[in-house]
Amino acid sequence: MKILPYHPSVLAQAQLVDLINYCQNTEAHLAIKMAEQADIFAIPQVYQQSGGNFWIAQDAQQIVGCIALLPLDAHTGVLKKFFTYPPYRGQPVRLGAQLFDQLLNFAQQHDFTRLVLDTPAAETRSHTFYEHHGFRRITPNELAVAYSYPDRHSWLYELQL
Repeated sequence: MKILPYHPSVLAQAQLVDLINYCQNTEAHLAIKMAEQADIFAIPQVYQQSGGNFWIAQDAQQIVGCIALLPLDAHTGVLKKFFTYPPYRGQPVRLGAQLFDQLLNFAQQHDFTRLVLDTPAAETRSHTFYEHHGFRRITPNELAVAYSYPDRHSWLYELQL
């Protein structure tokens, strides 16, 4: 298993779309179209050239997980596109924790002091992960930065670093 910064290729793009579609639509039944997620088709410009990053986890040559950090300002970043296929969740692989550690280390090395995220209210498995890792639920008023998120009965979380 390798966790690497995203590098554009047709194969990587296709595998990433498959992973996100599976997690959002097949598994969670959120009915989110890829057309609503233009960032996935411009990862270097949206994430990597803005001072953030986008990581993929590969098992052999297959993308099995991803996570991204999108800067909002000099000190606040948004945790985005955090997905793993089910066999890689929890013990013994703990891919979610590995991906989150990669993002957290990057955020701390780049002087971010706060992470925020949005997640659908129905995604209780995600809520458990975030709360276990120190995030606390906040209101939109507590967000205190301009961040356009797709409100699908979303819950907002923050982590002070």
